[in-house]
Amino acid sequence: MEGYICYTGDISDTTRDKYDIKYYIDMSKELERRGVHILGIKDMSGLLKPYAATKLVTALKNEISLPIHLHTHDTSGNGVATILKAAEAGLDIADVAIASMSSLTSQPSMNSIVTALHGHERDTGLDDEKLLPISAYWEQARKFYEQFEEGLTTPTTDIYKYEIPGGQYTNLRAQVESLGLGNRFRDVKDKYKEVNEMLGDIVKVTPSSKMVGDLAIFMVQNNLTASNIVEKGKNLAYPDSVISYFEGMMGQPQRGFPKDIQEIVLKGKTPVTGRPGEHLEPVDFDKVVEQMQPICPNPTMQDVLAYCLYPKVMEAFYANLQEYSDLSNLETPVFYNGLAPGRSTEVEIEEGKSLLINLVMIGDLEDDNTRRVVFELNGHRREISVQDTSVQQQTGVKVAEVLIADPDNPKDVGATLTGMVSKLMVSPGDAVKENDVVAIIEAMKMETTLLSKTDGVVERIYVSEGQTLKAGDLILRIV
Repeated sequence: MEGYICYTGDISDTTRDKYDIKYYIDMSKELERRGVHILGIKDMSGLLKPYAATKLVTALKNEISLPIHLHTHDTSGNGVATILKAAEAGLDIADVAIASMSSLTSQPSMNSIVTALHGHERDTGLDDEKLLPISAYWEQARKFYEQFEEGLTTPTTDIYKYEIPGGQYTNLRAQVESLGLGNRFRDVKDKYKEVNEMLGDIVKVTPSSKMVGDLAIFMVQNNLTASNIVEKGKNLAYPDSVISYFEGMMGQPQRGFPKDIQEIVLKGKTPVTGRPGEHLEPVDFDKVVEQMQPICPNPTMQDVLAYCLYPKVMEAFYANLQEYSDLSNLETPVFYNGLAPGRSTEVEIEEGKSLLINLVMIGDLEDDNTRRVVFELNGHRREISVQDTSVQQQTGVKVAEVLIADPDNPKDVGATLTGMVSKLMVSPGDAVKENDVVAIIEAMKMETTLLSKTDGVVERIYVSEGQTLKAGDLILRIV
């Protein structure tokens, strides 16, 4: 069993005393007392500098008897040096990545570390010549996924300023761009730092790091700052991850929550104390299997566990499976980019049975927004008409009027972020009370529950489920 301490801050900086050497030693001793077999240092943001690594590993080696494992990221470009200095101090295990998949927000290069330690007393015993073919293979495979690259092309030491975990950096950029804030990514990073400081310099690792990112985006969209959030943000509905954090469902942060911000986020809810799991109801797996019947009639235990942990992800997965069937046998480039005219692909549909598909041509856009697609299936010519979903309907569409909510009018409920109306919880004529949930908006990895700001009756709803809104768009009005 392995227990982790999450490295946060900078033990080399004497002005930051919240996470000092004593903090890490005390936590490591507690993990050892509880019976872990390996102590892991999770440096999720790549903040552990080389000489700080020497200091930390040396101190831990002097205080505990467990093997020590370091997980770090190479966003700053200092990752290889960090592992080398940690190795000199007695580190037992290090996470690395093959050269072609390493560096930047990934792990430091295995090839670099292997060659650097060759002939040293801590020689890994690995042969770099045998690692090169593996790196060459992944260099080609990586090209299939280039659309998911985070945009970094060189190391950046601003990671010491922002402290964004390597695994989050890629997702955060994609999340920001999906919300139409791509040109404000720098603002979001600055706000990420501001949020962290505002919350008391917290440990940022999933799920708390996602919460910091969600709140940073939310504050950018709503023009909030650390100095005005308590007053200007008191009537806003916050993303679910932010509510969950302040409810205590991600645990209790070192030195507690900022009470004024906790109050405006929870709006009267009582936070939990102690271990969050103590407040969860036991899972009835038989009942979960029944709930899954409409989307998966014969779920395996793995399906059930995945559904318990990530119900929305699994619902979306099975919906996609029902609509398109199993596409896992498609070649990766074809799956992500489709076929170009004149190109072919072979798909094995069952053992010993394959389909050879050759795309002949894609026709011009018709008036009804369809295109004629001609292809050959095992040499037989086929032709179908396919709706082009990338083009807006050209005829017969009435554009809905978009109204803007008055932020100073408590009877107007507006979107607090750009996203899709996931669910409307009320109908016209329904009576509502202050802080009742009236709608849910969902954006990439971020969900916000919208609340009524006043008692009253729903006069009119201006949007529909599935509709995409911008921050500030009017959702409903209360009288």
